[in-house]
Amino acid sequence: MWCNSQQTVQSTENNCYRHNLILEISMDNPSKEQILAASSGWVATTLNFLPGLGAGYLYQRRWIPYFVTGGVATAWFFIGAILNGDTEPTKPEQLIGIGGLLLISITTMIEAKIAHQKSILVVEEQLQAMTSKKKGGLFR
Repeated sequence: MWCNSQQTVQSTENNCYRHNLILEISMDNPSKEQILAASSGWVATTLNFLPGLGAGYLYQRRWIPYFVTGGVATAWFFIGAILNGDTEPTKPEQLIGIGGLLLISITTMIEAKIAHQKSILVVEEQLQAMTSKKKGGLFR
């Protein structure tokens, strides 16, 4: 019991540390990496998958990937409409259309998670660089 509670406290401290990185570096004008690192990775990936079409990018405040995703999804709809013409889509054509949207959602979900992890590493490096500069003393 004691070990489990101690591990829980350590993981809670690590999560608090990760979410407070943005506050320790700069509160006045945070960079893109700091904003992205302060966001929750699982929320962004879930929002990119469930509603689809890059809603997690809005949560992460990443506008260019959001508009690219919207453009790709719009192009996918137009290509399907042009290729189908005036006829009713068959079951395989419907599955191809839904599969394409699912592929777009999965791709954006993976990309959002990777970008979140990279931003955390960048912010942690910035924090370590700041703390190593601040450390000084007589016996170093």
